[in-house]
Amino acid sequence: MADREILPATVRPRHYALAIYDLNFTDFTYKGAVKIDLDVVGPTPISEIQLNVRELTVSEAAISLELSKTSAEIKVTKISVDEKAEIVTLELSEPLPLEATRVSLTIAFTGLLNNKMAGFYRSKYTDANGNEAYMYSTQFEATDARRAFPCFDEPALKATFDFSITVPEEWTALSNMPEVSSKPPEDGKKKGVAGTKLKTVTFATTPIMSTYLLAWACGDFEYVEAFTDRLYNGKKVPVRVYTTKGIVKQGEFALQNAYKIVDYFSDIFEIDYVLPKVDLLAVHEFSHGAMENWGLITYRTTALLFDPETSDSKYKNRVAYVVAHELAHQWFGNLVTMEWWSELWLNEGFATWVGWLAIDYLYPDWDVFAVFVSESLQGALNLDSLRQSHAIEVPVRSALDIDQIFDAISYLKGASSIRMISSHIGVKTFLKGVSNYLRQHAYGNATTKDLWDAVGKESGVDVNAIMNDWITKIGFPVVTVIESPAGVTLRQDRFLSSGDTTVDENQTSWWIPLGIYTDGGSANAYSGVSSFSSRETILAGLGPDDFYKLNRNQTGVYRVNYPPERLAKLGLAKDKLSITDKVGLIADASAMALAGLGSTTGLLGLLDGLRGEESYVVWSEIVARLSSLRSAMFEQSEDVKAGLAAFTRSLVSPAVRKLGWEFKADEDYLTAQLRALLIGSAGTAGDEDVVAEARAQFAKYVAGDKTAIHPNLRRAVFSIVLGQDDGVDEAAATQAYEVVLQEVLQPSSVDGKEIALTALGKSKRPALIARTLDLVLSGDVAVQDVHTPAAALAANGAARWALWRFIKDNWAQIYEVMSGNMVVLDRFVRLSISRFASREAKDDIQAFFADKDTHGFERSVGQALDVVGSFAGWVERDAGAVAEWLKERGY
Repeated sequence: MADREILPATVRPRHYALAIYDLNFTDFTYKGAVKIDLDVVGPTPISEIQLNVRELTVSEAAISLELSKTSAEIKVTKISVDEKAEIVTLELSEPLPLEATRVSLTIAFTGLLNNKMAGFYRSKYTDANGNEAYMYSTQFEATDARRAFPCFDEPALKATFDFSITVPEEWTALSNMPEVSSKPPEDGKKKGVAGTKLKTVTFATTPIMSTYLLAWACGDFEYVEAFTDRLYNGKKVPVRVYTTKGIVKQGEFALQNAYKIVDYFSDIFEIDYVLPKVDLLAVHEFSHGAMENWGLITYRTTALLFDPETSDSKYKNRVAYVVAHELAHQWFGNLVTMEWWSELWLNEGFATWVGWLAIDYLYPDWDVFAVFVSESLQGALNLDSLRQSHAIEVPVRSALDIDQIFDAISYLKGASSIRMISSHIGVKTFLKGVSNYLRQHAYGNATTKDLWDAVGKESGVDVNAIMNDWITKIGFPVVTVIESPAGVTLRQDRFLSSGDTTVDENQTSWWIPLGIYTDGGSANAYSGVSSFSSRETILAGLGPDDFYKLNRNQTGVYRVNYPPERLAKLGLAKDKLSITDKVGLIADASAMALAGLGSTTGLLGLLDGLRGEESYVVWSEIVARLSSLRSAMFEQSEDVKAGLAAFTRSLVSPAVRKLGWEFKADEDYLTAQLRALLIGSAGTAGDEDVVAEARAQFAKYVAGDKTAIHPNLRRAVFSIVLGQDDGVDEAAATQAYEVVLQEVLQPSSVDGKEIALTALGKSKRPALIARTLDLVLSGDVAVQDVHTPAAALAANGAARWALWRFIKDNWAQIYEVMSGNMVVLDRFVRLSISRFASREAKDDIQAFFADKDTHGFERSVGQALDVVGSFAGWVERDAGAVAEWLKERGY
């Protein structure tokens, strides 16, 4: 097809029988054989067959076929590989007859047990005895099944799979389906290259599914197990969390969520989970957060493991949600799969929304949809406010294009759009439509239109019509509120963070659900117009003296630009606003200031009026927006930087004193999160009492009392001690750095490395900044984690330029180390370069990448340049006014 690079539609796979054997743990190679049953599609005589391969050596191939009365073989006369296209072509001695009733293609191949976190790869870890060890697992989404075995590696080319693997006898082998046999290898080869006894493990046949969902793993594993409460085909489904030996107890929290979530999704989708087991596996090196392989879900360790004694409780939310997200895919993505990667959002947007729905069901006190508005919705709107954004449904041609759309648009704008339409028609109605969609397309592929058709039929709403622009058009609207003595008028225009939308960029008029409520609070809905899709509309019956707010609970995917007087009134009426509406008001005011459609001093005034706020989610938004402003002003005068820090302290320090440092046993989850957030914010803003307490706790920790710092405060304390070290001599600062570095090299908890790497990036001392930069390419930090110190250095005004110089000076090595998995390089570059706020930085970044091969991360470079340009404009426009505002108020 012209819009995508796909295989010729001459044959289709029906079934794979795949065997992996001769794993060599010294040379990191393996051998394999695959027999693929094919359907001949034609329509012309087929003289060659093409499959996908990458980094495989195809040694031989043969074809057997059955005709109506006889069987025959066709020789493969030539095997050629196009490495760039990732295609192997098998030329046949004679054409395949179209009348063949069965065609089987057998291929022998060898592959690499690579360390790129893609295909069939190795993960290094330290075992329970302190020795270096490896586990082996697969990661195939989006197009890396072809790295493990020759296949038709496209989501619509579904087939069933038989799988077997030969591994050391004492190891555990896992795959999508349960094990059906484990016995000595049939070839009589009972020992591996190191003399290890071997076994061949064979698994049951999978349902029909896409290649990217096949998975297997092997290693020295153990597991914890629970069972669903519901019965499936008369039996409870076993749910297991697997880890390498010694850490399996840390899988208990995920396990207790997983079996409940399987039952929950089976109920709300009205379709039982279809496989006979659910396995969740912690993988020590992992490029993403997790992967939804059907029946064998794989996770980064920090997304699956949690130790109630040593883990930061913030990770409970992450583990519970990621478990739910991946389990949602077992229906939405696995049972029904998008037809092509251009509709990736069907998988990821839905799994994101319904994942949070499950966590809201399990933990209603976590207020997860308020957190969703603060984090997920804002993440979507921030990215989608850039010229270099993309539509939710976006053309995708090649493998490298696919990787770049696993981003905030596909996940977060997709989820936010689903939240918007489900709120409009009702969540129960929406889910019933989803159930009908899943039943209609089970074991097949589907499109966005198929989903909207099913939901529309159930709801009686033309969902295709009202949602089409949201899915197919780039961007989102800002609704400008225009007040006059005659009434209130609303106008919609595309919002760009740069504030300079052109006529050509402003052609879309979205359907916008208004969600207006009036003086009675969020339960009192405005009785007039409920939505509009024209350029303008009038709110009859409302005037400048009335209380009203748009976008109740922030369910709409848009921003609102209120007149300054209205924004001030809403700030004073905070008691009438829900938590999510406060978050939305802050976020929208900040976005308007950035774009020049509102004022930064107006934003500061709004934040100033929120003193005494008690909600963690609202405080999280306040802190995030202040941090963004302080980051943008990092090259302004010391007076401005000190003034913003003082203003931050004036807001957060009283709240810290009220909450204190002590965590109580019966304390709710959000209060614990609020304490950690405020202490970290006050400390990094230079609150002397907080800094002193952090240093005191750190000193006890260094002296051997590892309980001196509560697990929830390690991130804050480490960051404060390393980042706020004025008056500390060089030797003491270096010693503190060494202590935190040791947590990177020998972490004391599953989240310890991630927390410590973030803290190392907070130092303002040139020598310590240089050491953290050296860590990136030292090999002491796994490639999966290099973005963490980079992001911290980029957020640190004292280190930002040093990081950029390091990238320029070491680009060849960075590219070589990280480009084996382009997800890693894309993430590293994006997080490293998007915090600048000057034309100079934008020009320098643009010039550097002008002659570089950026295919695979060019979208992120363009987006980062958009961000830097917008922030540069913000600083140029408002720095003076901010300085004056701070001075007038004594900051």
